Amino acid sequence: MALSSFLLRSLTRARYGLARLEGRRRANALPSKHRGPLNPPFLRAGVCDICEELVVFRAEDAWFRDRLHCTNCRSIPRERAFMRVLKQSVPGFAKLSVHESSPQRRRGLSVRLARDCPKYTCSHLYPDIPLGQRHPKTGIRCEDLECLTFPDESFHLFVTLDVLEHVFDAETVFKSIARVLKPGGTHIFTVPMVNKFKPSRARAERLPSGEIVHHMEPTYHGNPSTPAKRSLMTWNWGYDITGRIADWTGIRSVIVQVDDIDAGIRAALTEVVVSQKTSV
Repeated sequence: MALSSFLLRSLTRARYGLARLEGRRRANALPSKHRGPLNPPFLRAGVCDICEELVVFRAEDAWFRDRLHCTNCRSIPRERAFMRVLKQSVPGFAKLSVHESSPQRRRGLSVRLARDCPKYTCSHLYPDIPLGQRHPKTGIRCEDLECLTFPDESFHLFVTLDVLEHVFDAETVFKSIARVLKPGGTHIFTVPMVNKFKPSRARAERLPSGEIVHHMEPTYHGNPSTPAKRSLMTWNWGYDITGRIADWTGIRSVIVQVDDIDAGIRAALTEVVVSQKTSV
């Protein structure tokens, strides 16, 4: 029975293109599903994939996904997992044209990309700024993932970090991103894979009238670019997201899980998805 269960899990992982990168050494840490204050705080010395310094990773709360910070660059586990996957998937990324949607400009991944990539650009969706125009205060371009204003084949790398759980028309969004990728270009992203092996499910939909219909209790995440400073969570994504991307765009995707406590990468919901457009 145990062997059959193992084989079933392995086959299911293969079906969804699920890979796993293990750290060199698994070390004890708190179960990532736990939440609540830690006294004393969790501390772990290691090397951060983003700032590439010997640092201490510190968490004052057991929810490591948002609370296990690098004390140098302030990155969190999913950002460090993203950088690990980026380095392995696109090793020359610093020389390429890179666009990031909805960056966290004051910490971690976004700071590293903006610093090291001369061809880096970014955007937010501002409700009061015309698409394609820059915000007068931040200088950041306004873009809607459902109707990007960039020309076809604009970027080698497109980055979205915990953004795609907030879109309504997911099919249109993935098609839009695929359109602006150059041949051989890559979309790397994270979303909370809360449904895991269960089918992905829309939490809310937008009717043609603009009315929003909720299929589950509304949940919001912080978003400083909106007047309410929050964004509605519209999708509970699962590992079948790779099949959906393939059906919508023809692009093959792989989900990568990284677990390396010595690099501050251990938390719930830190899967990284790599979608590479075929070369012509």
